[in-house]
Formats: sequence, C-alpha cells, structure tokens
Amino acid sequence: MSEMEIGVVGAHMSGLPLNGELLALEGRLLRATRTRPCYRLFRLPGGPPFRPGLLRVAEGEGHAIALEVWALPRASIGALLAAIPSPLGLGTLRLEDGTAPKGFLVEAEGARQAEDISDSGGWRAWLASRATAPA
Repeated sequence: MSEMEIGVVGAHMSGLPLNGELLALEGRLLRATRTRPCYRLFRLPGGPPFRPGLLRVAEGEGHAIALEVWALPRASIGALLAAIPSPLGLGTLRLEDGTAPKGFLVEAEGARQAEDISDSGGWRAWLASRATAPA
C-alpha cells in the first residue's frame, strides 16, 4: 500500500481528542520529532476540541515545535483534507531530522487573533502547563 507521511502538532496526536480520525483512516504512528526552529505555535480560538496552529516564520525567528509523523494510505488523504477546518490546511513541514513531510499548518490570518504558545515547545507541553497552572 502506498503511504504518505503527515506531521501533526495538536489534537490529532496520539491519545488526544482527534487522534481517532487518523486511526479511522488507517494511519500509523511513525515517529515523534520536532520541527526546525522556524515555526510559531498558536492556540487557536474556539473548541472543543482545542487546536493549535503551526505557522512558518523566518529561520531564527521561531522555535522547534514537537510533533508526531504519521503514515496514511494515499487513498485516505482526500478524506483528511475534507475534514480540516479553516484556518488550518496541509503544507510542507521542515523537520530537525532533515525530512519534509506534509503536515498541518495555519494560515497567517488565522494566527492574528490567536495566543502565541511557541515558548512551550509543543502542544502537549502547553496542555500540561495549563493543567498545573494555579487557578
């Protein structure tokens, strides 16, 4: 079966609310890694489920962001695309391991009113910081 790598940075990651969508499309986890330090991560308005948006910026102006790379059958990519809500989409990611899979990105306009959570280093770390934050 022909597969395609897809990078996910948020609710589609293992054990998170939208991971079942990848599993239903016969996705399988390949590896956990990080982007090159040319991305900003935003907590997008709305939810649940809460979602992040990954925005590419100039080298040196971003952070390395934790993500998972999944393999999906090529025949399932259309179904995945159809399920992605605006302002998210798929584009090419630059990873620290030198690979460049397709993956979830946010449109620049979608990040304008969103909270920049890049300093957390990733969605799971941001979720964990919220769980331990004082009320």
